[in-house]
Amino acid sequence: MALAETALEHRVSEMAETLIGSEIIRQANEVNEKIRNGQKIYNLTIGDFDPSIFPIPSKLTAAIINAYQSGHTNYPMASGMPDLRKAVSAFIRETQSLEYSSEDILISGGSRPLIYAVFKTLVDAGDKVLFPVPSWNNNHYCHLSGAQAIMVETTAESNFMPVADQLRPYISEARMLALCSPLNPTGTVFSREALSEICQMVIDENHRRAGNDKPLYIMYDQVYSVLCMDGTTHYDPISLFPELREYTVCIDGMSKSFAGTGIRVGWAFGPQYIISRMRSILSHVGAWAPKAEQVAAAAYLSDMEDVRQFLNDFLKAINERLEGFYQGFMQMKRDGFKVDAIVPQAAIYLTVRFDLKGMKTSSGKTLNTTDDVTNFLCDEAGVAIVPFSSFGSKSNDSWYRVSVGVAKTQDIPVILEQIRKALTTLS
Repeated sequence: MALAETALEHRVSEMAETLIGSEIIRQANEVNEKIRNGQKIYNLTIGDFDPSIFPIPSKLTAAIINAYQSGHTNYPMASGMPDLRKAVSAFIRETQSLEYSSEDILISGGSRPLIYAVFKTLVDAGDKVLFPVPSWNNNHYCHLSGAQAIMVETTAESNFMPVADQLRPYISEARMLALCSPLNPTGTVFSREALSEICQMVIDENHRRAGNDKPLYIMYDQVYSVLCMDGTTHYDPISLFPELREYTVCIDGMSKSFAGTGIRVGWAFGPQYIISRMRSILSHVGAWAPKAEQVAAAAYLSDMEDVRQFLNDFLKAINERLEGFYQGFMQMKRDGFKVDAIVPQAAIYLTVRFDLKGMKTSSGKTLNTTDDVTNFLCDEAGVAIVPFSSFGSKSNDSWYRVSVGVAKTQDIPVILEQIRKALTTLS
């Protein structure tokens, strides 16, 4: 039966009918299908880690095994295990000098359920959510919650981080401002000055709304916060403006910071009443992190000496890959190829530009669209990367995300050379 006929026979909600699946997962699946069919492709699409290259901390592995062997296989507490919330509280104090009690913290199965809970807690259907693009999945969370998305296009001049003047025309309409730093997909961060201007704008707006039952909130996704390279500092709204504590919910977790995307331990912290409402929502969804992983995470995060050592080594390995790709792309630029890149600052991503539209392949095909360029790089260079159009940017955008979590250092020169050879075939 055709899909259209099935849709007519099985009516579903308008939200489900119109929901778009993850563009990144779709692209990764397409690449994996090509690999299964025999193509040799370096898949740098998904923001994940190859455990053979980036294993989780050995002490965390041992703690997880011990937790399962000790019988921690029943339901965890709805807010998260008390020892883990205490450990997260200490971790926040250590890494950001912020004081949040265990009652201000909610644990979940990674950061995604927490982002969903923030939307469902703070945003009514029809409310407007303001966010810059490119950004990760805010458009989809708007769809899931019935919110109206106000997407503001950023530029390379500001490293694709938003500035206050870009957001200002829409701030009075918004119920929530969704920000992310370090930013997925760009691997860039807010400067102190840029974030301060945005924060002051939010404060001014909330003063204007005094007495209104709908203040302007900030959702601050900082899941890559500890993955900042040398010379890069992570800033957050609460540290800069303590007044924003009552209007800000932060999202964080272990998935990226400790190469544990499959561990599924995330946390949010913010105003206690908001956190309690988020807990109620997620308790009905059942989006808890597994109890054993929570017990293990509590034990591991309490060992700050090992945490610091792991992060130090982890950052060196990530930076080696980011710098390797960055220097290679910049050499291509110097050699006259239509390639550019932004200096890596944080996370596991490099922002790269392939300005190839209008060029012809050796077979005479003109690269007219972003999809044409993306497919050319995949099929002719054997490298799969994600265009910013998959993160809400314009469909003709020429910027891409390169994810290095699965890249072996010895493969980087090979990948770069394959791209260079493919570019030389264009005219």
